[in-house]
Amino acid sequence: MDLLHGPVKTLYFKYLSAAFGSALISSIYGIVDMAMVGQYQGPEGTAALAVVAPVWNIVYSLGLLTGIGGSVLFSTARGKNSQGRENEYFTTAVIATLFFALLSWVAIAGFETRLLRLFGAEETLLPLAREYLLPIQFVVPVFLFSQLLAAFLRNDNHPGLATGATLAGGLFNVAGDYFFVFTMDLGILGAGLATAMGAVITVLVMLTHFLSPRNTLKLVRPGRLGVKFKQVLVTGFSTFFIDVAMGILTTFFNRQIMRYLGTDELAVYGVIVNISTVVQCCAYSVGQAAQPLFSINFGAGQWDRIKKTLRYALWSTCFFSAAWTAVISAFPNGFIRIFMAPTEDIFRIAPYILRSYGLSFLLLPLNIFSTYYFQSLMKPMASFAVSVARGLVVSGALIYALPWLLGPGAVWFAMPITELVVAVGVVFLMARYTRGLSGAEGLNP
Repeated sequence: MDLLHGPVKTLYFKYLSAAFGSALISSIYGIVDMAMVGQYQGPEGTAALAVVAPVWNIVYSLGLLTGIGGSVLFSTARGKNSQGRENEYFTTAVIATLFFALLSWVAIAGFETRLLRLFGAEETLLPLAREYLLPIQFVVPVFLFSQLLAAFLRNDNHPGLATGATLAGGLFNVAGDYFFVFTMDLGILGAGLATAMGAVITVLVMLTHFLSPRNTLKLVRPGRLGVKFKQVLVTGFSTFFIDVAMGILTTFFNRQIMRYLGTDELAVYGVIVNISTVVQCCAYSVGQAAQPLFSINFGAGQWDRIKKTLRYALWSTCFFSAAWTAVISAFPNGFIRIFMAPTEDIFRIAPYILRSYGLSFLLLPLNIFSTYYFQSLMKPMASFAVSVARGLVVSGALIYALPWLLGPGAVWFAMPITELVVAVGVVFLMARYTRGLSGAEGLNP
C-alpha cells in the first residue's frame, strides 16, 4: 500500500476497517467481562469492575503513549525519506514501553489494595476487584505491548494483522469468559483469567509480523536516545492523557456517586464506562486510520492528501456520533440487561442516567479524533490542550461543581457540557491549522 501516492479514499477506508475492527474487539475485553460478571454476581460484580476500570485506563494509556508517539514520528521520518532513521524511533518506543511496563507491573502487583481504594473501592467491592486482578497481575506488560505493536503494524503497512491478532485474543476472551466464569464456576476470577490469556494470544500473533517479508521494523541503536525518548513522549502524550484521564474521571465519578447517590447508581455508571469505552474506541479507530496517512504525507509535504483524508475522517466521526447517541437514547435498559442481572430499582434509574450521559457521545468522537490530527501535524501543544481540558480541567470541575450547585442528578451532565465546551476550541484550531497547511508552516511547527 503506497500511502504517498495511492488513492486516498481507498487507503483511508481500508485502514478504517482494520482500525475499527481492532479497536472494537479490544473493547470486548471489558464488555464481556462486565456482562459475564454482572450476570453471575449481579450489580456488585458490575460495580467492582467499575472500580477496576481506572487500572485498565492507565495500563492501556501507557501503551498508547509510546505506540502512537513513536509511530507518528516513524511515519513522518519515512515520508521525509530519512534513510532508515525511522527505526530509531521504533527502537526508542520499544525501550520506553519496556520501562513503563515494568513500572506498571510493580505498581499493580505491589500496591493493588491502595490503588483500588483510591479508585473508589469500599469493603464490599474490594475483595471482588482484587480477585479479578489476580491473574492479570502476572501479564501486565503484555497489555502495553499490544498497544505499541498495533500502532507500529498500522504504520508498517500491516493493519490487517493488528486486527487479526486482536480478533484472536478477543474470541478467546469471549469463549474463556463463559468457560471460566460459568462452567468452571470461578466467577469474577475466571473473567480476569480469560482477559489475561486473551491478551497474551493477541501479542503472540502480532509478533509474527517480524517473520514476514513485509516487515521493515528493526531494532537499531538510536542516536541521541534521550532526545528521541522525549520526542516520543511529547508526541504521544495527548493520546496517553485521553485514556488515562478516563481513569481519573472514573475515579471522580465513583467518589461522587458514592457520596451523593449509592451502589445502584455506581452499577449503572459501570455500564456507562463500558459503553463509553466502545464509543471512544470508535473515535480511536478514526484517528488511527487517518494517522498513518496524515503523518507520512505531512513528512512529504503533500497537503492536499492530508485535507482529503481529513474530510473522510470527519464524516466518519459524524456517523459514529449520531449512531451511538441514537442507540443509547432508544435502548437504555437494553444495555442494562446485557451487563447485569438488574433489580427493579436499577431499571427505574438507568434510563435517565444513560440518556443524560449519552448526550456526550454527540461530540466525543470529534474531540478525540482532533488529538490524532494535531499530533500528525506536529502540533503537540494543541493536542495536549484538548486532551487536558476534556480529560481533567473542564470535566473534573463540572463533576464536583454540578452536584453541589444543582443536585446529585446533575453529575450526569458533566461530560455532555465538557464535550461541548471542548468542541468549540477544537473546531477553531482544526480550521486554523488546516487553512495554514503549506510548505513553510508544515515543516516548521
